[in-house]
Amino acid sequence: MDFTEIYKQTSGLVAFSPGAQFILTAVEDRLIVRRADTFEIARTWLVDTSPSATHSILSFSSKSTKVSSSNAGSEGWISHISWSRDSEYMLAACAKRGVIAVFKMRDEEWEARIETGAEGLVRAEWAPDGRSILCFSGWGLRVTIWSLITGLATYIQYPKHPDKGYAFRKDGRYLLLAERHKSKDTMGIYDTVEEYKLVRHFPLPTSSLSSIAISPTGSHVAVWEGPLDYKLHIITMVGNVIATFTPPEPDTALGLGIRAVVWHPTGAFLAVGGWDDKIHIVTSHGWMAITTFELSAKVPANAYVWREPERWLEATHGRGFLSYDRVHAYQSSPVPLIRVDASKPHPKSGLVQLEWNLDGTLLMARFEQAPTAIHIYSFPKPDDEPFAPRLSTVLLHSRPVMQARWNPTQTGLLAACCGSGAVFTWDVGNVAECVGVPAKEFEVRDVRWAPDGRGMALLDREAFCCAFMVVEDDDEYADQVY
Repeated sequence: MDFTEIYKQTSGLVAFSPGAQFILTAVEDRLIVRRADTFEIARTWLVDTSPSATHSILSFSSKSTKVSSSNAGSEGWISHISWSRDSEYMLAACAKRGVIAVFKMRDEEWEARIETGAEGLVRAEWAPDGRSILCFSGWGLRVTIWSLITGLATYIQYPKHPDKGYAFRKDGRYLLLAERHKSKDTMGIYDTVEEYKLVRHFPLPTSSLSSIAISPTGSHVAVWEGPLDYKLHIITMVGNVIATFTPPEPDTALGLGIRAVVWHPTGAFLAVGGWDDKIHIVTSHGWMAITTFELSAKVPANAYVWREPERWLEATHGRGFLSYDRVHAYQSSPVPLIRVDASKPHPKSGLVQLEWNLDGTLLMARFEQAPTAIHIYSFPKPDDEPFAPRLSTVLLHSRPVMQARWNPTQTGLLAACCGSGAVFTWDVGNVAECVGVPAKEFEVRDVRWAPDGRGMALLDREAFCCAFMVVEDDDEYADQVY
């Protein structure tokens, strides 16, 4: 693994283009596009984040002082960046100023600007067609879909959540949006081809919806309750409730609900985890739990346990790589757990992250009660007999894990970071390595794979670099950055 130089970034705003040819970054109020092979700057724009007239009037009224239109200070910095699906357009939003700037990759002079009104702006992102932008307002008032083709806007009232209350079907044809009307949860389905025309609107069985997840097949939608009720509902695209999953009473002893739900890539299973440190695998045949995993300090004798070597960064001076140490099975309690105080709000328990790999043969989980550990469960294919998923690997680290992500193109390659000067990798062949970043005072706080899986961006608080895989069997790519 080789590394690039270190570059500036603000607020973790670093994004590979969908084709992995460019890297988009934001530095305060400037947008920068670099080539992913040479890291030379291909485009750069100074984003006009001056507030709209409405925003200026509202700010003046609330503060009784005139708001400067200059970009000085963090209020005028970019808060969101994103590529369109075809890498043709980019957006840069400043939520505090309520403005969105849109740029075109092939025409450096082309620019568009969207100004929100009194409703404000909390989130902006591209729709799957790459020519429409979703803008979520503050206070759950509405979501506005702006079209770059027509220049017109479509308004949808009262979205439930600006980040986890909506989903597009895999083909991008329909938008599913959780809404709140007359103090009741509802679901709206909108046709993206027909300018987001309402197709269906129906009530949901939830009292206070937490999030939704559409199946990979597009035929079912999982919706679940807020943190006080452990209920998962499976509904069809026409609004029929076909199943409700609730674990046995002992599993809800903390009185808390669901934290994470992820569909298997085939749509045959759902992995459901809450605050009870358990993962329920729910099958689509009957919608019942067929397997339950529970966090424990002990691991099965047939599972691999790998531990980060002590003080290896000091010994190697942050250069090169080192294999994890194998923890033998006779060590009965290798996983360190922290004590949970259920009397305090927001107890340190439950799932932090739950994610399937590319083909659904591995499930990665991180528990808040075991912050230094990554648990990896192996799964046979849905039609294999016997069906016996199990805990296969545990990775232990000296610091709490901050992020872990599967490679998007390789079925069993995982990268993780712990806020230290290293990135950690594991593959399905049980090769676990610690790789030092050859830089002073660089702490890896996030890892983001390139869409082609050949490299990743490593993020510190105000800087980033890229690490790329050296392809030994392909001379054309062996010395290039991806």
